[in-house]
Amino acid sequence: MTNDKIFETEQDFIEQYREECVARYGTPFEDLADHERFFALAELIANKGRAIFPQSHPKGAKKVYYFSLEFLLGPLLDNYLINFGIRDLVADGIKEMGSSLEDLCRQEVDPGLGNGGLGRLAACFLDSMAHEGIAGYGNGMRYRYGLFRQYIEGGRQVERTDNWLANGFPWETRKDGSSVLVRFGGQVVRHEENGKFWFTQEGGEIVRAVPYDVPIIGYGGKVVNKLRLWSAEPYTEDFDLDAFNAGDYARANKFRSDVEAISTILYPNDAGEHGRMLRLKQEYLFVSAGLQTILRTYEREFGSDWEHLGDHVCIHTNDTHPAMCGPELMRILVDEKGVDFELAYKVCKEAISFTNHTVMPEALEKWPINTFRNLLPRLYMFIDEVDRRYRDSLANHLAPNDGNWTNVLQNTAILWDGQVRMANLSIIFSHSVNGVSALHTQILKDSVFHEFYEMIPHRFNNKTNGVTHRRFLCEANPSYSKLITEAIGDVWLDDANELEKLTAFEDDASFLEGMEAAKKADKERLAAYIKETAGVELDTNTVFDVQVKRFHAYKRQLLNVFKVLDIYNRMLKDPSYSPRPTSFIFSGKAAQSYTFAKEVIRLINSVADVINNDERVNDKIKVAFVPNFAVSNAQLIYSAAEISEQISVAGAEASGTSNMKLMMNAAITLGTLDGANIEISELVGPENIKIFGLHADEVEALRASGRYYAWDMYNSDRDRLGRIVDMLTDGTLARLSGNFESIHDYLMVDNDPDLVLRDFHAYAQAWEELTGFYGDRAAWNKAALHNTAKAGYFSSDRTIREYMADIWHI
Repeated sequence: MTNDKIFETEQDFIEQYREECVARYGTPFEDLADHERFFALAELIANKGRAIFPQSHPKGAKKVYYFSLEFLLGPLLDNYLINFGIRDLVADGIKEMGSSLEDLCRQEVDPGLGNGGLGRLAACFLDSMAHEGIAGYGNGMRYRYGLFRQYIEGGRQVERTDNWLANGFPWETRKDGSSVLVRFGGQVVRHEENGKFWFTQEGGEIVRAVPYDVPIIGYGGKVVNKLRLWSAEPYTEDFDLDAFNAGDYARANKFRSDVEAISTILYPNDAGEHGRMLRLKQEYLFVSAGLQTILRTYEREFGSDWEHLGDHVCIHTNDTHPAMCGPELMRILVDEKGVDFELAYKVCKEAISFTNHTVMPEALEKWPINTFRNLLPRLYMFIDEVDRRYRDSLANHLAPNDGNWTNVLQNTAILWDGQVRMANLSIIFSHSVNGVSALHTQILKDSVFHEFYEMIPHRFNNKTNGVTHRRFLCEANPSYSKLITEAIGDVWLDDANELEKLTAFEDDASFLEGMEAAKKADKERLAAYIKETAGVELDTNTVFDVQVKRFHAYKRQLLNVFKVLDIYNRMLKDPSYSPRPTSFIFSGKAAQSYTFAKEVIRLINSVADVINNDERVNDKIKVAFVPNFAVSNAQLIYSAAEISEQISVAGAEASGTSNMKLMMNAAITLGTLDGANIEISELVGPENIKIFGLHADEVEALRASGRYYAWDMYNSDRDRLGRIVDMLTDGTLARLSGNFESIHDYLMVDNDPDLVLRDFHAYAQAWEELTGFYGDRAAWNKAALHNTAKAGYFSSDRTIREYMADIWHI
């Protein structure tokens, strides 16, 4: 952006910033603490964004509402300065004032509004919708506490409260005037008059949903959209004065506490009935509140022309958490707006679209019918009726005596086996169903939603995920970004396809030297952070081998640990074995109730304890676990990485996005042909990626054959693989916090469900070959640069343009 900057000069910025400091704190800049200086600067930038918002879109522009239970925003200040095109101007101004922009940015906490890839994708999409100039609004929950802050004690993950709102959130604005009411429980009452009948829901618990709006500033600063986050509050103040006077303060505040619990924490532990009920309330609250707001806005612009709602409004549901959008939109249209049932159903399908993010059956949400009906009785009536009509239509489509009839019904009905199935609900209420990588979408068609695909193939499409390169390359990696801009100009920030021009520099010795220097600086920055947070000192001359993502069995962090143990064992057994000196860096959280994933984290830390304290090997290999993985420290890790570990069992990962962020930052992928690794491989070519292991069809065939036995793998290689399995229980790794019987049982009793042992040798060999190549610095840097050059395809700008064209019709 060259013109229309929000500050005309550095001096203009300094004057406005000084005024903001005094207005907010009644104190001049010089007398403020760094966190106060940060808040004043964030307020100043946020207000500039809010001022632009009303002019962002022409009247009547088609609006996209993106419903997601997670929005993993990350810190916003640096990002918004880049998008406004004023980062250097502001940095110079703050330096002139005697401070540094870097110090102020460090004061910003990660908003606790998401957990993993689902929430980060939603945040990237908001950035790209603003960049592409569309009226794209997020709709989510304002959690008082994040998922949790992760600490490592005795090698174990320990969860503590993530009180991210302790000092407030300078980017948000509370909008009391836009509050809406949401009802849980109660009774449905039937009314009839003059041959017409209608229903009302009465009694139950009424909750006030209060919105907080966060500006989403698009690159170039011309378009500002918003993310609306909902908080649950009591509708009436039901304070028990008698209980308070009797000293029972908890009972006095019980009603408020019960209501506020709805928006207290992301993903309450749903192992028990209380947790399940809370999560269902959470999902309904943000769906109902969001839809009420959408219809209120629509009515202001278009009156009661409900038939054409889908021409002006797109309601996109990110995974199954917002699956209630369909029946809730119907409920409001039929019960409150007087729309005919058939028309309301047609309108819902025209407006709603659905992205599926998983192939795991256990991740496709299901709710017990009794729980659902008790909490949402009127909504359940709509679901029940739509399900009945769907079954009738199926009877017309497939003759009941057709042998396939029961199978199709069992796999596609909304209500089955005492459960409400949210994925089927999402599909039946949508005009578009998309997967998030070519392989993932194919698996949806072939197996997960195969019966739906056979009946309605035109609704299925693929939209390979993307990430915003402005955050994950420009912001995360300023040294490398500066080098890129000096070589090809800065248009790549606006159009990621411009990165393709870097191919011209793949044999340019001076560029490659600059690239090496930038990577070295990034590694030193990360090493300093790891020493501070994990207490491990890394040699920045070693290869930085990185696996950072949510912990899950199918992502196979365990396979990576086995590789590290194999290298360790071989070094001890054979002094002549000299692997490429490597720092193995892990990070990620395990869900609080996911015992296996937490045990793998404990295993990594136990392996680190053994290796890092063994003088025989720790000049060659080190292991570090970075606690509390979040967007802010992810940016440090992505920029410093040299090997990107993407080793999920083929056919399990929907897409992955860390693979894209790492590739963008010139890391070379070591991975299976899974998720978006397939598209990365096609783009960069086989010589610039390292692929190993079974393919998705081979995994499926091996499992179907029933002929895979983990003990065969163990017995066929007692020397290497068998030795590692034995180490889990023989005390070798027990010093820090005990043995690992449950991981041993997962492999040997449960028969290695994710084929860790089966892919082990191919993986170990692939790592050897890839790190062997690292010694040829010119060849390595050429391949690494080629990865960056081909990363433009994985910009979320491209993904959003595909959504606009094929799904939202903008």
